[in-house]
Amino acid sequence: MQEYWELYMKQIDGHIASVFVNAGISIELPSEDKFYVGFIKLKMKAPNDRGLISQEEETQLSFIEDKIEMESLRYRVGNYVGKIVSNNEITFIYYLKYDFEWPNAVQSAMNTFPDYEYTFGSKMDSEWEVYHKLLFPTPIEWQIIQNHKVCDHLKEQGDPLHIARAIEHKAYFETDDQRSAFIAHIESEEFRVKSLIDPTESTPMVGVSFYRQDKPFYYDIDTLTLHLIDLSTQNGGAYDGWETSVVKI
Repeated sequence: MQEYWELYMKQIDGHIASVFVNAGISIELPSEDKFYVGFIKLKMKAPNDRGLISQEEETQLSFIEDKIEMESLRYRVGNYVGKIVSNNEITFIYYLKYDFEWPNAVQSAMNTFPDYEYTFGSKMDSEWEVYHKLLFPTPIEWQIIQNHKVCDHLKEQGDPLHIARAIEHKAYFETDDQRSAFIAHIESEEFRVKSLIDPTESTPMVGVSFYRQDKPFYYDIDTLTLHLIDLSTQNGGAYDGWETSVVKI
């Protein structure tokens, strides 16, 4: 399985959650040989005030995570695909070829940590619904992940992020009429069209590149891009991200 891990935040059952997922395996799913999902739900001993991992306990939880992975490899039970940290608990999720060895692998790992409370289990999941519906980011969550990567890169270059500058966006549509309706809407919000994008063999849709003076700070750009996603969708299209230049004080 391919390894490409992403970390992001979301709400689960009304609680903030930190999700760590191997997004690289999504192109291979559903798996042809792993039909069961297995989990270990661990009660953390010293979570922070948001119910997430604290610095105090981070090292120990990493030891536990590594031990579970080592035992899963020793028993050859399956593949680690992600974890969810929320509401004072951490859940490790595996996909298994068979689940009869899962209890042995779990108990072998957790016997090393007798002071931790945990539950575990497994069930049939041939369509990988737990992965798709619980772990893998939605389009909106994926956009926020990409937003924050760009923001982090700008900060590394010395950009304070709070200074407004031209931010360029792109969106694509199936028809000229859809694109025209979208352009009319964004122009009413003081965006300016930079260029129209013609279809190509690789992208057989019409597009538009547009820009406006805005701040690329995390929460500001999240709010803006989610609005543009909604607006693109309302007009039968798809938002395709943003870019901007570095600004230093």
